[in-house]
Amino acid sequence: MDEFEGLHSQVLAVSCDPISSKEAWGKWLGGISYPLVADFWPHGQAAQAYGVFNDEFGRPDRAIFIIDRQGIVRWIKYFKPGELPDTVQLLSVLREITNGS
Repeated sequence: MDEFEGLHSQVLAVSCDPISSKEAWGKWLGGISYPLVADFWPHGQAAQAYGVFNDEFGRPDRAIFIIDRQGIVRWIKYFKPGELPDTVQLLSVLREITNGS
């Protein structure tokens, strides 16, 4: 988290699950140090706005977005179920964006 904060970034976890489910997930992980955001109601409205809501399954597909301070989406990566984000890659992309701004 220190590396992300050092790049003036904010990490958020967003899903269509209710807050109680997200809190249980965070506890199951042993605690997390970033905010959990529920896109629960209206169901998936944020995911739909970002184009990652999967109507077939009634949930968003997993994706990571890097959005700059002007609100412009600078980078998107989609993940298959069970695939985990590569923190080294994310930090590298953030460095590129930060140095390029």
